Amino acid sequence: MSKHVVVALGPVDADTVGPVLGEGVTFVTDPTPDEFAVAEGAIVRADRRVDEDFLRRAPRLRVIARTGVGVDLVDVAAASARGIPVVITPNSGGRAVAEGVFAMALHLTKRLRWLTDLVRDGRWAERTAVPVGDLDGATLGIVGYGRIGRRVGELAVAFGMRTLAYDPFSPPPSEFACAGLGELAASSDVLTLHTPLAEGTRHLVNERLLAGVKPGAILINCGRGGLLDPDATLAALESGRLSGVGLDVFDPEPAHHHPLFDHPGVVLTPHVMGMTHRAMTLTFVDAARGVADVLADRQPAAVANPDWNHRKATA
Repeated sequence: MSKHVVVALGPVDADTVGPVLGEGVTFVTDPTPDEFAVAEGAIVRADRRVDEDFLRRAPRLRVIARTGVGVDLVDVAAASARGIPVVITPNSGGRAVAEGVFAMALHLTKRLRWLTDLVRDGRWAERTAVPVGDLDGATLGIVGYGRIGRRVGELAVAFGMRTLAYDPFSPPPSEFACAGLGELAASSDVLTLHTPLAEGTRHLVNERLLAGVKPGAILINCGRGGLLDPDATLAALESGRLSGVGLDVFDPEPAHHHPLFDHPGVVLTPHVMGMTHRAMTLTFVDAARGVADVLADRQPAAVANPDWNHRKATA
Protein backbone atom coordinates (compact mmCIF):
# COMPACT_ATOMS: atom_id res chain seq x y z
CA MET A 1 0.00 0.00 0.00
CA SER A 2 1.43 3.39 -0.99
CA LYS A 3 2.09 5.95 1.71
CA HIS A 4 0.28 9.24 2.13
CA VAL A 5 2.44 12.25 1.23
CA VAL A 6 2.38 15.23 3.58
CA VAL A 7 4.37 18.34 2.72
CA ALA A 8 5.66 21.26 4.78
CA LEU A 9 5.12 24.86 3.78
CA GLY A 10 7.82 26.64 5.75
CA PRO A 11 10.22 25.18 8.34
CA VAL A 12 8.66 22.28 10.23
CA ASP A 13 10.55 19.94 12.56
CA ALA A 14 10.41 16.53 10.86
CA ASP A 15 11.72 14.74 13.95
CA THR A 16 8.72 16.04 15.91
CA VAL A 17 5.94 15.52 13.37
CA GLY A 18 7.17 12.25 11.81
CA PRO A 19 6.28 9.96 14.73
CA VAL A 20 2.87 11.63 15.10
CA LEU A 21 2.04 11.22 11.41
CA GLY A 22 3.00 7.55 11.65
CA GLU A 23 4.64 4.98 9.40
CA GLY A 24 1.99 5.24 6.71
CA VAL A 25 3.03 8.81 5.85
CA THR A 26 5.96 10.22 3.91
CA PHE A 27 6.72 13.70 5.25
CA VAL A 28 8.51 16.08 2.85
CA THR A 29 10.10 19.24 4.26
CA ASP A 30 11.19 20.81 0.97
CA PRO A 31 8.65 19.59 -1.58
CA THR A 32 9.17 19.64 -5.33
CA PRO A 33 6.29 20.43 -7.73
CA ASP A 34 5.82 16.69 -8.29
CA GLU A 35 5.53 16.11 -4.53
CA PHE A 36 3.01 18.95 -4.25
CA ALA A 37 0.98 17.26 -6.97
CA VAL A 38 0.54 14.07 -4.93
CA ALA A 39 0.37 15.61 -1.45
CA GLU A 40 -2.69 14.70 0.60
CA GLY A 41 -1.74 16.86 3.59
CA ALA A 42 0.16 20.07 4.27
CA ILE A 43 1.56 21.55 7.47
CA VAL A 44 1.76 25.31 6.97
CA ARG A 45 3.71 27.88 8.99
CA ALA A 46 2.10 31.21 9.90
CA ASP A 47 3.96 33.37 7.38
CA ARG A 48 3.16 31.20 4.35
CA ARG A 49 0.26 31.84 2.02
CA VAL A 50 -2.27 29.22 1.02
CA ASP A 51 -4.27 30.52 -1.92
CA GLU A 52 -5.90 29.31 -5.11
CA ASP A 53 -2.52 28.84 -6.76
CA PHE A 54 -1.33 26.61 -3.93
CA LEU A 55 -4.52 24.57 -4.07
CA ARG A 56 -4.20 24.14 -7.85
CA ARG A 57 -0.67 22.80 -7.39
CA ALA A 58 -1.93 20.26 -4.84
CA PRO A 59 -5.05 18.74 -6.44
CA ARG A 60 -5.06 15.68 -4.14
CA LEU A 61 -4.93 17.71 -0.94
CA ARG A 62 -7.27 16.48 1.81
CA VAL A 63 -6.14 18.55 4.80
CA ILE A 64 -4.24 21.75 5.61
CA ALA A 65 -2.82 22.18 9.12
CA ARG A 66 -1.89 25.70 10.12
CA THR A 67 0.63 26.02 12.98
CA GLY A 68 -1.24 28.46 15.20
CA VAL A 69 -4.73 29.92 15.04
CA GLY A 70 -4.49 32.87 12.65
CA VAL A 71 -5.62 32.13 9.11
CA ASP A 72 -5.10 35.60 7.63
CA LEU A 73 -2.95 34.12 4.83
CA VAL A 74 -5.08 31.03 4.27
CA ASP A 75 -7.97 31.15 1.80
CA VAL A 76 -10.34 29.21 4.05
CA ALA A 77 -13.27 29.72 1.70
CA ALA A 78 -11.37 28.20 -1.22
CA ALA A 79 -10.31 25.25 0.93
CA SER A 80 -13.88 24.75 2.13
CA ALA A 81 -15.15 24.80 -1.46
CA ARG A 82 -12.87 21.84 -2.13
CA GLY A 83 -13.94 20.02 1.04
CA ILE A 84 -10.55 20.60 2.70
CA PRO A 85 -10.46 21.21 6.46
CA VAL A 86 -8.06 23.87 7.74
CA VAL A 87 -6.76 22.46 11.01
CA ILE A 88 -5.58 24.99 13.63
CA THR A 89 -3.64 24.45 16.86
CA PRO A 90 -5.30 26.66 19.50
CA ASN A 91 -4.02 24.84 22.56
CA SER A 92 -0.29 24.92 21.89
CA GLY A 93 0.93 28.53 22.09
CA GLY A 94 -1.71 30.28 24.18
CA ARG A 95 0.09 29.92 27.49
CA ALA A 96 3.31 31.24 25.99
CA VAL A 97 1.50 34.27 24.54
CA ALA A 98 -0.13 34.97 27.91
CA GLU A 99 3.28 34.89 29.58
CA GLY A 100 4.51 37.29 26.91
CA VAL A 101 1.75 39.74 27.82
CA PHE A 102 2.97 39.82 31.40
CA ALA A 103 6.61 40.06 30.33
CA MET A 104 5.70 43.26 28.47
CA ALA A 105 3.43 44.51 31.25
CA LEU A 106 6.17 44.07 33.84
CA HIS A 107 8.84 45.59 31.59
CA LEU A 108 6.72 48.72 31.08
CA THR A 109 5.23 48.98 34.57
CA LYS A 110 8.58 48.56 36.28
CA ARG A 111 10.22 50.94 33.77
CA LEU A 112 13.06 48.52 33.10
CA ARG A 113 14.37 50.32 30.02
CA TRP A 114 14.65 53.64 31.84
CA LEU A 115 16.22 52.12 34.95
CA THR A 116 18.73 50.16 32.89
CA ASP A 117 19.81 53.41 31.22
CA LEU A 118 20.21 55.11 34.62
CA VAL A 119 22.53 52.43 35.92
CA ARG A 120 24.46 52.16 32.66
CA ASP A 121 24.95 55.93 32.44
CA GLY A 122 25.92 56.38 36.08
CA ARG A 123 22.81 58.44 36.92
CA TRP A 124 21.97 56.61 40.14
CA ALA A 125 20.81 59.78 41.90
CA GLU A 126 17.96 60.10 39.38
CA ARG A 127 16.39 56.76 40.25
CA THR A 128 13.52 58.23 42.29
CA ALA A 129 12.49 60.39 39.33
CA VAL A 130 11.43 57.28 37.39
CA PRO A 131 7.78 56.39 38.19
CA VAL A 132 7.94 52.66 38.89
CA GLY A 133 4.48 51.08 39.14
CA ASP A 134 2.83 47.88 40.36
CA LEU A 135 0.59 45.27 38.83
CA ASP A 136 -0.68 44.40 42.30
CA GLY A 137 -3.95 46.27 42.73
CA ALA A 138 -4.07 47.43 39.10
CA THR A 139 -6.93 46.72 36.69
CA LEU A 140 -6.33 44.52 33.65
CA GLY A 141 -8.63 45.05 30.68
CA ILE A 142 -8.79 42.11 28.25
CA VAL A 143 -10.17 42.72 24.76
CA GLY A 144 -11.15 39.30 23.40
CA TYR A 145 -11.97 36.66 25.98
CA GLY A 146 -11.08 33.50 24.08
CA ARG A 147 -8.49 30.92 25.02
CA ILE A 148 -5.58 33.34 25.32
CA GLY A 149 -7.65 36.09 26.92
CA ARG A 150 -8.87 33.67 29.57
CA ARG A 151 -5.32 32.48 30.27
CA VAL A 152 -4.18 36.09 30.67
CA GLY A 153 -7.00 36.56 33.17
CA GLU A 154 -5.90 33.47 35.10
CA LEU A 155 -2.35 34.76 35.40
CA ALA A 156 -3.64 38.17 36.52
CA VAL A 157 -4.96 36.56 39.70
CA ALA A 158 -1.42 35.68 40.79
CA PHE A 159 -0.43 39.35 40.44
CA GLY A 160 -3.36 40.55 42.53
CA MET A 161 -4.98 42.34 39.61
CA ARG A 162 -8.64 43.10 39.08
CA THR A 163 -9.79 41.78 35.70
CA LEU A 164 -12.32 43.25 33.27
CA ALA A 165 -13.10 41.87 29.82
CA TYR A 166 -14.81 42.86 26.60
CA ASP A 167 -15.39 40.59 23.63
CA PRO A 168 -16.93 41.89 20.40
CA PHE A 169 -18.07 38.40 19.41
CA SER A 170 -19.31 36.74 22.60
CA PRO A 171 -19.90 38.21 26.06
CA PRO A 172 -17.41 37.26 28.80
CA PRO A 173 -18.59 35.96 32.19
CA SER A 174 -20.70 38.52 34.01
CA GLU A 175 -18.17 39.01 36.81
CA PHE A 176 -15.65 40.38 34.26
CA ALA A 177 -18.00 42.08 31.81
CA CYS A 178 -18.04 45.80 30.97
CA ALA A 179 -20.78 47.87 29.43
CA GLY A 180 -18.57 48.35 26.39
CA LEU A 181 -15.07 48.86 25.07
CA GLY A 182 -15.05 52.52 26.12
CA GLU A 183 -15.74 51.63 29.74
CA LEU A 184 -13.05 48.95 29.63
CA ALA A 185 -10.48 51.42 28.29
CA ALA A 186 -11.40 54.08 30.85
CA SER A 187 -11.07 51.61 33.75
CA SER A 188 -7.92 49.67 32.81
CA ASP A 189 -4.35 50.29 33.91
CA VAL A 190 -3.20 47.62 31.43
CA LEU A 191 -5.18 47.01 28.24
CA THR A 192 -4.34 43.86 26.27
CA LEU A 193 -5.70 42.82 22.87
CA HIS A 194 -6.65 39.23 21.99
CA THR A 195 -9.57 39.47 19.60
CA PRO A 196 -9.40 38.20 16.00
CA LEU A 197 -8.84 40.68 13.18
CA ALA A 198 -12.13 40.99 11.32
CA GLU A 199 -14.05 43.64 9.43
CA GLY A 200 -15.37 45.14 12.65
CA THR A 201 -12.14 44.99 14.66
CA ARG A 202 -9.59 46.64 12.36
CA HIS A 203 -8.23 49.71 14.18
CA LEU A 204 -10.45 48.88 17.13
CA VAL A 205 -7.93 50.91 19.11
CA ASN A 206 -8.14 54.28 17.39
CA GLU A 207 -7.96 57.98 18.20
CA ARG A 208 -11.45 58.05 19.67
CA LEU A 209 -10.89 55.10 21.99
CA LEU A 210 -7.45 56.29 23.08
CA ALA A 211 -8.85 59.70 24.00
CA GLY A 212 -10.83 57.91 26.70
CA VAL A 213 -8.24 55.52 28.13
CA LYS A 214 -7.23 55.82 31.76
CA PRO A 215 -4.34 58.33 31.92
CA GLY A 216 -1.00 56.53 32.09
CA ALA A 217 -2.40 53.20 30.88
CA ILE A 218 -0.26 50.54 29.22
CA LEU A 219 -1.41 49.04 25.91
CA ILE A 220 -0.25 45.59 24.81
CA ASN A 221 -1.00 43.91 21.49
CA CYS A 222 -0.15 40.22 21.17
CA GLY A 223 -3.25 39.59 19.05
CA ARG A 224 -3.18 40.98 15.51
CA GLY A 225 -1.32 44.02 14.23
CA GLY A 226 -4.35 45.53 12.51
CA LEU A 227 -6.25 45.87 15.78
CA LEU A 228 -4.62 49.22 16.55
CA ASP A 229 -3.96 52.43 14.64
CA PRO A 230 -0.21 53.09 15.05
CA ASP A 231 -0.52 56.83 14.35
CA ALA A 232 -3.16 57.26 17.04
CA THR A 233 -1.15 55.07 19.41
CA LEU A 234 1.96 57.22 18.95
CA ALA A 235 -0.06 60.38 19.55
CA ALA A 236 -1.43 58.91 22.78
CA LEU A 237 2.09 58.09 23.95
CA GLU A 238 3.41 61.54 23.11
CA SER A 239 0.54 63.21 24.96
CA GLY A 240 1.07 61.04 28.05
CA ARG A 241 -2.34 59.44 27.75
CA LEU A 242 -0.49 56.12 27.38
CA SER A 243 2.64 55.47 29.44
CA GLY A 244 3.77 52.42 27.52
CA VAL A 245 3.03 50.17 24.56
CA GLY A 246 4.06 46.56 23.95
CA LEU A 247 3.78 45.12 20.44
CA ASP A 248 4.40 41.55 19.32
CA VAL A 249 2.27 41.82 16.17
CA PHE A 250 2.27 44.25 13.28
CA ASP A 251 0.42 45.19 10.11
CA PRO A 252 1.98 44.18 7.78
CA GLU A 253 4.47 41.53 8.80
CA PRO A 254 7.43 41.65 8.60
CA ALA A 255 6.98 45.04 10.23
CA HIS A 256 7.61 48.24 8.29
CA HIS A 257 9.31 50.87 10.41
CA HIS A 258 6.94 53.35 12.03
CA PRO A 259 7.87 56.36 14.22
CA LEU A 260 6.03 54.60 17.05
CA PHE A 261 8.94 52.13 17.18
CA ASP A 262 11.37 54.90 18.19
CA HIS A 263 9.47 56.03 21.27
CA PRO A 264 11.24 55.05 24.52
CA GLY A 265 7.93 53.87 25.98
CA VAL A 266 7.60 51.07 23.42
CA VAL A 267 8.82 47.48 23.64
CA LEU A 268 8.83 45.44 20.43
CA THR A 269 9.10 41.73 19.65
CA PRO A 270 8.83 40.15 16.16
CA HIS A 271 5.68 38.02 16.62
CA VAL A 272 7.49 35.44 18.74
CA MET A 273 5.61 35.40 22.05
CA GLY A 274 3.89 32.16 21.04
CA MET A 275 7.07 30.65 19.59
CA THR A 276 8.87 29.36 22.65
CA HIS A 277 10.62 26.01 22.22
CA ARG A 278 7.93 24.21 24.19
CA ALA A 279 5.08 25.97 22.40
CA MET A 280 6.51 25.23 18.97
CA THR A 281 6.93 21.56 19.79
CA LEU A 282 3.31 21.40 20.94
CA THR A 283 2.20 23.28 17.81
CA PHE A 284 3.94 20.82 15.48
CA VAL A 285 2.52 17.87 17.40
CA ASP A 286 -1.03 19.27 17.28
CA ALA A 287 -0.74 20.10 13.57
CA ALA A 288 0.57 16.63 12.74
CA ARG A 289 -2.14 15.03 14.85
CA GLY A 290 -4.79 16.98 12.95
CA VAL A 291 -3.39 15.82 9.61
CA ALA A 292 -3.23 12.22 10.83
CA ASP A 293 -6.83 12.43 12.01
CA VAL A 294 -8.14 13.59 8.65
CA LEU A 295 -6.11 11.03 6.71
CA ALA A 296 -7.57 8.35 8.98
CA ASP A 297 -11.11 9.71 8.44
CA ARG A 298 -11.36 11.09 11.98
CA GLN A 299 -12.58 14.52 13.05
CA PRO A 300 -9.62 16.76 14.01
CA ALA A 301 -9.71 18.63 17.31
CA ALA A 302 -10.01 22.15 15.87
CA VAL A 303 -10.63 23.57 12.41
CA ALA A 304 -10.95 27.11 11.06
CA ASN A 305 -13.86 26.14 8.78
CA PRO A 306 -16.35 24.82 11.37
CA ASP A 307 -18.89 23.76 8.73
CA TRP A 308 -16.46 21.08 7.58
CA ASN A 309 -17.17 17.67 9.06
CA HIS A 310 -15.35 14.45 8.34
CA ARG A 311 -18.63 12.54 8.15
CA LYS A 312 -19.85 14.81 5.35
CA ALA A 313 -16.46 14.62 3.65
CA THR A 314 -16.41 10.84 3.67
CA ALA A 315 -20.11 10.29 2.96
